[in-house]
Amino acid sequence: METAQFWGYRRPDGRVGVRNHVLILPTIVCATQAAKQVTELVHGTVSFIHQHGCAQVGVDYEQTFRTYVGMGTNPNVYGVVVMGLGCETHQGRSVAQEIAKSGKPVDLVSIQDHGGTLGAIAEAARIAAKMVQDASALVREPFDISELIVGTECGGSDACSGLSANPAVGYVSDMVVDRGGTVILAETTELIGAEHLLANRAVDDRVAKRVYEAIEAMEKRAMMMGVDIRTGNPSPGNRKGGLTTLEEKSLGAAAKAGTRPLQELINYAARPTKKGLVWMDTPGHDIEQLTGMVAGGAQVVLFTSGRGTPTGSPIAPVIKIATNTPMFERMRENMDVNAGTIIEGKESLESVGRRIFDELLLTASGKLTKSEILKQHDFGIWRIGPTF
Repeated sequence: METAQFWGYRRPDGRVGVRNHVLILPTIVCATQAAKQVTELVHGTVSFIHQHGCAQVGVDYEQTFRTYVGMGTNPNVYGVVVMGLGCETHQGRSVAQEIAKSGKPVDLVSIQDHGGTLGAIAEAARIAAKMVQDASALVREPFDISELIVGTECGGSDACSGLSANPAVGYVSDMVVDRGGTVILAETTELIGAEHLLANRAVDDRVAKRVYEAIEAMEKRAMMMGVDIRTGNPSPGNRKGGLTTLEEKSLGAAAKAGTRPLQELINYAARPTKKGLVWMDTPGHDIEQLTGMVAGGAQVVLFTSGRGTPTGSPIAPVIKIATNTPMFERMRENMDVNAGTIIEGKESLESVGRRIFDELLLTASGKLTKSEILKQHDFGIWRIGPTF
């Protein structure tokens, strides 16, 4: 088997990043606009808009906290400026202390402690400018692909998804796993109907049991809203794209996982503890799933689409793969790879899979994706509790 390498950045905690961002991390909705203005002042910084950080309790609080920390500790981030208001539930100081355990530069700016919005922006910009200059002095080094965690996702699926892009990504998943890397399968909602296939690939009975538990819990959440999700999915866009049932959609989505054994099933935004194929329990919502995988440590994401989507992440490159050529031609500004050639009979699944694999290594080594060029910085946390 041939080896595969990419060029990245070694972090103090030993993990390897494929980008070198300075993240302005707002821990409360009240600080998101100030954080955004810091990114407009300081080149090399990124941030995101969200509505979380206050009046959350219990496991919902813990999941949001874990997501903030996961974004800050993702190896694609060189350093972090945590921005808070000061009186919120998710205290910026606690988030900063947890991120600091990774050994990377982190500092805290509170709007209340710095005399209001303008003072906080000025202080955060001053700190961020120093971090950006220090980050720019780092030089990429070669690393083995076994250092990568690759997230997989499909959104706006159509009748071609399960025939072209998803199995081609599955081919790549096997290539990454065979070379010692990690692949995350997610979207629990969109695996309903395919759970028996994944449970059969579990490494032991405990993991197989977790597969059925995750599916059952997701269906119960929908029933609490008074909806049988098996009749509420596929979405209108999926149906327009030719999908007729949730099981049909799920069998196509599961193809992204390739054929290798399922090592473990982890919670939302949790970091994998094993190499190989891993299932993260997330909803099917594109942005919430993407955020969970990146907070869990994914450095690169492979995202297939039949209907087309601009989706991207503030800190991880998202490679968009079209399931059909007409959509690829219509949305070239958003899509990175065309797998529609499989449908047209011009290329084999293996050939497209190898093209995606090559694109994965190029992107990990610094090539920008369309979503990065267009600054598509999507972020959304899976809320599992009400706001109080």
